[in-house]
Amino acid sequence: MPASEARAEDLDARLSDLGLTARMKQHATYMSVEAEVPETLPDATWREVLEVLTEADRFGLLVSSSTGRTLWAAIYKEADHQR
Repeated sequence: MPASEARAEDLDARLSDLGLTARMKQHATYMSVEAEVPETLPDATWREVLEVLTEADRFGLLVSSSTGRTLWAAIYKEADHQR
């Protein structure tokens, strides 16, 4: 299994352990993990989520009145990419 896929699976599992429903996606140059964030996520859980996300190469939060809050994390596939 490629390292990028293993890292994405780890992020997915850790976010799931925190009660979020995560999903992985393949892209041409990176793997992504996305999860919907409920309105009532406790502060302590937010801190744990942020700790998990720091393992990604990039991460962010999308907020929309129509779709709610979605966090995302990207893990580059390039073998020699420096974090």
